[in-house]
Amino acid sequence: MSDTERVEISALPLKYRPLSAWAYFGYTIVFQLPLIGFILLVIFALDSSNINRRSFARSYFCGLLIVIILVAVIILAAVTSIIEAIKNGLTSST
Repeated sequence: MSDTERVEISALPLKYRPLSAWAYFGYTIVFQLPLIGFILLVIFALDSSNINRRSFARSYFCGLLIVIILVAVIILAAVTSIIEAIKNGLTSST
C-alpha cells in the first residue's frame, strides 16, 4: 500500500474505513464459534460503527441461512424416504 493510500484511508471517518484481509479472516473464525459467534454476528449485522463490517456480517448471515435451509431440505428428504421405506416394508410383510 502506498503512502498516498494510507493518508487517504486515515482521513476517512471510522465508519467508512475498509477492513483488512486479516480482519475478514478473523471475523470469519469468530462467526464460526457456536454461541458467541452467532451473538456477535447479529450484533455486527445491526451495528453501524463500521459499514464494511456490517455488510460482511450481513452477507455471512445470508450464507448461513442458505446453508441451514439446504441442510433442512436434505434432512427432510432423507427422513421422508426412510418413512416411505418403513411403510413399504410393513405393508409387504402383511
